[in-house]
Amino acid sequence: MLGRRWRRVASQVGRSVAVWAVSTLTMLVLAGILPDFQLQSADGDSATRIAVTAAFGAGAFGVLSALVWPLLVRLLLLVPALVLGLLVFFLNGALLLVALRLNPAERGGAAWETAVVVAAVMSAVASATGAALAVRDDDAYRRRLYRLADRRRGTGPPCPSTPGTVFVQLDGVGHDVLRSAVGTGLMPTLARWTGGDRPTHRLTPWRTDWSSQTGASQLGILHGSNHDVPAFRWYDKDSREVMVCNRPTSAAELQRRAVETSGDGGLLTVDGASRGNLFSGGAEEQALVLSIATRRRSRENRSRAGYFAYFSDPANAVRTALSFIAEVGREIGQSTRARLRKARPRVSRGGLYPFVRAFATVVERDVVVAAVMGDMLAGRTAVYADLVAYDEVAHHSGPVSRDADKVLERLDRALELIENVAEHAPRPYRIVVLSDHGQSPGETFRSRYGLPLGDLVRAGCGLPVPRRARRTHSGAEARTAVRAALRIPVEERGERHRPTRRSEPIVLASGNLGLISFPDVPHRMTKEEIDARHPALLTTLANHPGIGFLLVRSERHGGVVLGPFGAEIPLDRLDQEPGPLAPFGPGAADAVRRTHSFPHTADIMVNSMYDPADGEVLAFEEQIGSHGGLGGAQGRPFLLSPLALSAPVEDGADLVGAEHLHRVLRRWLEESGGPQVPVEPEAEERAA
Repeated sequence: MLGRRWRRVASQVGRSVAVWAVSTLTMLVLAGILPDFQLQSADGDSATRIAVTAAFGAGAFGVLSALVWPLLVRLLLLVPALVLGLLVFFLNGALLLVALRLNPAERGGAAWETAVVVAAVMSAVASATGAALAVRDDDAYRRRLYRLADRRRGTGPPCPSTPGTVFVQLDGVGHDVLRSAVGTGLMPTLARWTGGDRPTHRLTPWRTDWSSQTGASQLGILHGSNHDVPAFRWYDKDSREVMVCNRPTSAAELQRRAVETSGDGGLLTVDGASRGNLFSGGAEEQALVLSIATRRRSRENRSRAGYFAYFSDPANAVRTALSFIAEVGREIGQSTRARLRKARPRVSRGGLYPFVRAFATVVERDVVVAAVMGDMLAGRTAVYADLVAYDEVAHHSGPVSRDADKVLERLDRALELIENVAEHAPRPYRIVVLSDHGQSPGETFRSRYGLPLGDLVRAGCGLPVPRRARRTHSGAEARTAVRAALRIPVEERGERHRPTRRSEPIVLASGNLGLISFPDVPHRMTKEEIDARHPALLTTLANHPGIGFLLVRSERHGGVVLGPFGAEIPLDRLDQEPGPLAPFGPGAADAVRRTHSFPHTADIMVNSMYDPADGEVLAFEEQIGSHGGLGGAQGRPFLLSPLALSAPVEDGADLVGAEHLHRVLRRWLEESGGPQVPVEPEAEERAA
């Protein structure tokens, strides 16, 4: 044992000396290339003195990076995460200048901008060298992964021998998109899991609720209830506010309601971790979780802890910052090429969008994956993480575009890394990959017909229509994640309404699902009341070629679905007479009836048309890949589960709804000997 310990110490010393030597050589090369970087006095020095100066500078820089950098990052946690990412280069450059000035011979110096470049290159080279040497030593590789994720198993209880479970959510990836990516070789890791002579995982489609978006799906998956979540955003007549699923205040309230409704503390209640999600799932360990981001600048707010865990390693910080810049350039190039080709459909991708995309596809991915790695090495029982990269790109480039395919390739490499880390974890892990919804392609309602849904509603109400069409808010998850990371308030102007005697209707969009509410009426209006107030509105909407069907409350029938040519089908007759719901396939009637039962369903629910031949819908938002309503791939996500776990459903049965999926995942935790999630008896009866 003693000899093994000495060998380990000798191995560590050898690797440190090797990294130091490579860093010294790198510094010498850079001094020869960059005119503003000097390792000698003005009078000139011998080669030996220059080498000693480089060795001292490289050593001092390495020590400062190891000791001072984590302290700097912790002190800067109050700085927005994206600002911290941009400060990485300057902080690293400052450490290099300090290292050079520590030289007692007072040799060496660099201009500020040169110091930034030298520090970035040296950090990247040192990181690559250390990683290459550590990979050959399992113990060293494991320790390196600990440092990367800032998770060390302390003196707590021994890690259980039962399997842990990691749930990785690939946001917005539909079942058919995944199957195609696996079949064409875009995702070789998942192809290996599902193919060959000895597959390890099974691929199962599942069907979302009518509200096919992350807020409703993830709330149901993590907390067992998405009751009364009719869309991504909707008007709450009780509070007179617009609820938005990815707004921190709304997310916190939705999570509270879900726990109260289901009696289920969450999928991750016992020894769990929630990473990059809208909701906590009841986990004690949380990072980048939107529902706790309301406690701004608070010691108790751990939503940004994942940033420190990742950026505390300067090599990671530099690598991610460089990748961020490269991704911004890649998006600018791709959008310019699409504009020059006059590709159709197409939406605007200017402004801050390149930075939003880079955050989703680089920063968020790297930080979340690092956090998951740390959780596995810490032996946590259940981890749920959301990677939003594909969803963000597919909204603007299309779900089957070349841009989106490249994102799938990088997500596959992230899954491979998680799989590799599992081999070094203190307990076995089962990796479950799933999505919360898919995306349906199609141009926007506004681009096809020249006006947004809101203006069509105003016309149907006899109200003046603006000459210039206004742009609809986007519901992309990544944009609000960026705003939360930047500490910019996510509240949107004009979303608190004080109803007047004759208020104008509020029109909101959730992909290809539109919601129309009359704020001056405290209850959900009936068809008869709407017709009395605006006789042409429902007819205008139902007969518009871009609209598939409407759902309204009825005094006579309770609820009706309206379609073109006067179609009016009561909800209890939809199974025998689907009418306008026919193109939307099986399950559409049940989804509509369920949403009709929600207390805060809008006065008029509007679903766009759907073309089954090409799978296209018309988004009421500015997106060419959309989700939020019924129609096509958006309602058909996937579940990829290890064969060691029981089948999600019996043969021939369908997996329908996020709440059903929650029960499946909870069952798998119990099969693995994991936590028995506390559930109230009444909630268990409702689930049955």
